[in-house]
Amino acid sequence: MKIRAIIHPAEEGGYWAEVPALPGCITEGDTMEEVVINLKDAMVGWLEVANSREAIASTSVDGNVFAVI
Repeated sequence: MKIRAIIHPAEEGGYWAEVPALPGCITEGDTMEEVVINLKDAMVGWLEVANSREAIASTSVDGNVFAVI
């Protein structure tokens, strides 16, 4: 799967990055190498949380299916 990320120069120096397809998935770093490493970590974390919420949303207790809205 390919997910587009955008890396911007930060006004105060360094860089910040965002992933438009993953709302709220942003990070920063002092160097390009650091921001890329942080970006990968942020994306993995975002996807792990989304997957855990999906699992919770379809949890069944005593035969009743609950959905998170």
